[in-house]
Amino acid sequence: MQLTGADILIRTLIEQGCDTVFGYPGGQILNVYDSLYKYQNEIRHMLTAHEQGAAHAADGYARATGKVGVVMSTSGPGATNLVTGIATAYLDSIPLVAICGNVPTTQIGTDSFQEIDITGVTLPITKHNYFVGSVENLADTIREAFALAQSGRPGPVLIDVPKDVQTAVCDYEPQAPVQPEERHAAKDVRIKEAAALINASKRPFIYFGGGLITSEAQEEMLALAEKIDAPIGCSLMGLSGIPTDHPRFLGMQGMHGHYASSMAMHDADLIISLGVRFNDRVTGNREKFAKLAQIIHIDVDGSELSKTVNSACGLRGDVKLTLQKLIPLVNAEQKPDWEKAVKALKETENDYLDIRPGLTPRNAIMTLNKHLGENTAVATDVGQHQMWAAQNVNFKKPRRFISSGGTMGFGLGAAIGAAVGTGERSVLVTGDGSFGMCLNELTTAVTYNVPVVILLMNNGVLGMVRQWQTLFFNKHYSNTILDRKTDFVALARAFGADGEAVDTVAALDKAFEHAFSCDGPYVIDCRIDKDEFVLPMLPPGGSMDDIIMKVGE
Repeated sequence: MQLTGADILIRTLIEQGCDTVFGYPGGQILNVYDSLYKYQNEIRHMLTAHEQGAAHAADGYARATGKVGVVMSTSGPGATNLVTGIATAYLDSIPLVAICGNVPTTQIGTDSFQEIDITGVTLPITKHNYFVGSVENLADTIREAFALAQSGRPGPVLIDVPKDVQTAVCDYEPQAPVQPEERHAAKDVRIKEAAALINASKRPFIYFGGGLITSEAQEEMLALAEKIDAPIGCSLMGLSGIPTDHPRFLGMQGMHGHYASSMAMHDADLIISLGVRFNDRVTGNREKFAKLAQIIHIDVDGSELSKTVNSACGLRGDVKLTLQKLIPLVNAEQKPDWEKAVKALKETENDYLDIRPGLTPRNAIMTLNKHLGENTAVATDVGQHQMWAAQNVNFKKPRRFISSGGTMGFGLGAAIGAAVGTGERSVLVTGDGSFGMCLNELTTAVTYNVPVVILLMNNGVLGMVRQWQTLFFNKHYSNTILDRKTDFVALARAFGADGEAVDTVAALDKAFEHAFSCDGPYVIDCRIDKDEFVLPMLPPGGSMDDIIMKVGE
């Protein structure tokens, strides 16, 4: 059948199972938006307040569902507004397809109105990007982009579609949805080497990240842990991979991780790493990181093996398939001395728990836990609030922690995308600094009546940076005291949402009751002290020998 390029684009998205597109229209993608109008009964478009919010929404949708998120923009400034969201998806390994309009091919390179080389701009932050020079290549390019975004280590792919390609006509034949590349286990010889290391270990520690969730290898990991009597920890991206209350799970480790998890990794003689990186927030001083341990590293991305720390055994392959072949080769063995040591670490951690009364950050998150459903996605921005959530939110199901590795302003768009993707209410835990960056997306949540509960941890400062200034910069609070007069409840109401301010645990509990019964977004302005710290903390460049457990250490 003969269709325009714009119609082919939308028909191919529908063909690939895309049910929702997030985006913002403009001159060089108007033909595609006209096609969205034609096919509005088959594919939904959500208009955001800003292209960055659209990118984060598509990202949150992908994290919560495991499907490819799709975002769309016009050329020039519309396309560059996607860059932060694309970079976030790239660094966190999230499957995303970004589609940009561009000026006609005859005007490329002439500095036309709103022309920019977006493929050049995004080359370092995409798995691949495409400039579509012919309508005949458009459908197959979209299919290839969907396959690539999902294959191996997931990530974003960008497609740049000039206006004359959108208006040109050619034949279109629908096809079945593409499948990711076939997954493979690591080589047998490497699996045997890993089994030998595990069988010789007396203090094994399993450390997993987002790659375990992508591979859906939770059952295999737990089976391995039971068989070799190993405790389990995770990275930030691994949170929600297994239930928080699992008896073997010690929580997140690293700079602001749980003490028992970080120390167990430090004391282990073997670290079994599954779909996870060893970045600076994990290792601290790499020269002193886990000096007693050998490392087994299983990852679908071979470039991560021995990238920052040396692995005794690096296995390139799918985590699930590799574990399925590894588990039969390891010996079942109880390790009572290691169990006793880990139990002591947990007891030490409990001694440092923040059990103060009042509206402390931990008490705020523990109050939130009372209201969370098993399927509720919890998104965050970046900062102290993110770490308090990472340390204390109880998760029951995977893909329910929606958090960026480092992008302030990510949270509200991502919470919207997660709610749209799951069809369930989501929660955003944010701070007044992060929320101020992209609070314009409240208009999106209100317009589409998206049920998002926003817990705004309001301390009047840029909390994490201020914490560093307190500890390491002689309390030189340079540009971290916000001193803003924003009334967030009045602001929410101006957008058409509802909300309330609270300063006690009892008031917060009642506010959550209101918020979780609302159809649309609800903002809770939760007032906390500006001098609250996220602890434990590894100083920058420090090691577990330098861990700070309480203020004044």
